[in-house]
Amino acid sequence: MSEQARKTAEGLEYLTGFGNEHSSEAVPGALPLGRNSPQRAALGLYAEQLSGSAFTEPRTHNRRSWLYRIRPSAAHPPFTRIDNGALRTGPFTELPADPNRLRWNPLPDPAPGTDFLAGLWTLGGNGDAAQRTGMAIHLYAANASMTDRVFSSSDGELLIVPERGGLLLRTELGLLAARPGEVALIPRGVRFRVELLDTDTDTGGTPTGSGSGDGSDRAPARGYVCENYGQPFELPNLGPIGANGLAAARDFRAPVAAYETPDLLDRPTQVVNKFCGNLWSATYDHSPLDVVAWHGTHVPYVYDLRRFNVLGSISYDHPDPSIFTVLTSPSDTPGLAGVDFVVFAPRWLVGEDTFRPPYFHRNVMSEYMGLIEGAYDAKAEGFVPGGGSLHNMMSAHGPDRETFDRASAAELQPQKIDDGLAFMFETRWPITATAQAAGAEHLQRGYDDVWQGLQRHFRA
Repeated sequence: MSEQARKTAEGLEYLTGFGNEHSSEAVPGALPLGRNSPQRAALGLYAEQLSGSAFTEPRTHNRRSWLYRIRPSAAHPPFTRIDNGALRTGPFTELPADPNRLRWNPLPDPAPGTDFLAGLWTLGGNGDAAQRTGMAIHLYAANASMTDRVFSSSDGELLIVPERGGLLLRTELGLLAARPGEVALIPRGVRFRVELLDTDTDTGGTPTGSGSGDGSDRAPARGYVCENYGQPFELPNLGPIGANGLAAARDFRAPVAAYETPDLLDRPTQVVNKFCGNLWSATYDHSPLDVVAWHGTHVPYVYDLRRFNVLGSISYDHPDPSIFTVLTSPSDTPGLAGVDFVVFAPRWLVGEDTFRPPYFHRNVMSEYMGLIEGAYDAKAEGFVPGGGSLHNMMSAHGPDRETFDRASAAELQPQKIDDGLAFMFETRWPITATAQAAGAEHLQRGYDDVWQGLQRHFRA
């Protein structure tokens, strides 16, 4: 399956632009003109609206798409509860919120035959999915493609950040390929299947609660997922920056319409829905990835983080990390995000008389940071690709001692930072760790030690 998935990914075409009113049809004539719901949809299709926002939300925030599909979504048997595995959802009440700084190594390798859904592991989060506030942080490790099953979250949109191994995402609206250095955004309620691009022996197998497939000889695919319960992600306002900079809308790629091949259209498919924190499953007698045409704004995207236009100081001082915001989920308080997605992309440092790594600080926002590749310029060791750190609100953090000593004594020449790619999920509420995260073997229990040795230098 991997070789087939790779060939498919290499030939993908996309629509471009974030928030656009896109339209696409896999078969000419499938998309109606001049109306959304004709008396009889063309080609014997069914018209269906998928709404990601309330009907009456302002036009600029309204998310909806019209789908023209082979069978309506309403044609399915009852859903029944299945085991949640390592997936958890807000409200997070297993443990009290912890003010301590925490850091984890990457997830252990999964058991053979673990697909993306079975490989999801929740680190923590905040808010309440049923109230559509807050977020969750998940990690995934998978060595098998999803076979004859699809997944969707009714609780929130999913921002997928691959760290190792590429993913082919077959969604209701078409196909996306997301590789390390790229991110994929799956809107609330959109169904999708994940196939791995970089494994050799993940074919075969019947779907079970632990995944499908026979495992892989290569290292498993791995990455991070932010589940955003609140307002959908949007591009941040630029304010004094002007009309350009940060993430450009045209660099976001949406899929063109595509539906399952004939051999898969009528095969039984397990449809798993995450609803109010629990997984529910129904076995359809067909695949729901059967949309022949669509138009609208409630669409998935993929974005290359290396296209982020970094803005920064060209005189002195390190700017606040908000200058690196790619996407933001606004809250009811202007400027106070439910979730911000921030990337520390390759950039030049030229500040004069400036401590150039991120400064020591305490923040009203809570920060989870992950590393996609290389090293992060504020940490000398211990922060590795696939791992992550959690600094809850008002917890003191910043460069470790080794980084502080080196940066304080460095000769300040123009410096290119291009040996790493880090990101951050930042949120207005404290992030409460799950019990499995707080007790994990890959939790670094000596994390506080990185700040030891920062001695007194002051003399009156």
